[in-house]
Amino acid sequence: MAKAIHSMIRVLDEDRSVAFYRQAFGLEVADRLDFDDFTLVYMSNAESDFEVEFTVNKGRTEPYDLGDGYGHLAVSVEDLDAEHARFEREGLAPRKLVEFAPGGTLVGRFFFVADPDGYQIEVLERSGRFK
Repeated sequence: MAKAIHSMIRVLDEDRSVAFYRQAFGLEVADRLDFDDFTLVYMSNAESDFEVEFTVNKGRTEPYDLGDGYGHLAVSVEDLDAEHARFEREGLAPRKLVEFAPGGTLVGRFFFVADPDGYQIEVLERSGRFK
């Protein structure tokens, strides 16, 4: 059986992205592999074995075009209201809190935030299927 281990995103500025993911989600650099044309940076924390892999293409100066195919990464938190308030205090510009309840049944509570490269991250409250 397969096990999900990481998701890769291309970032323009390694330091800016590392700082954002550290501040927003408590991720730290788990590994950094430097090559001639690019660098791979693996970000993780003690909550999960899953990692976010940054690919930093050396010499690139133009932001990446995210196109219409990218969806989002998702993380879960224990206290969504407290995290949303923290994001606001720290200037991370979270979008509004949403309660997703089609047909009147609560499926999940969440908000979205964009990282420095424009990638969307969904922050879900830990409940139901979103552990």
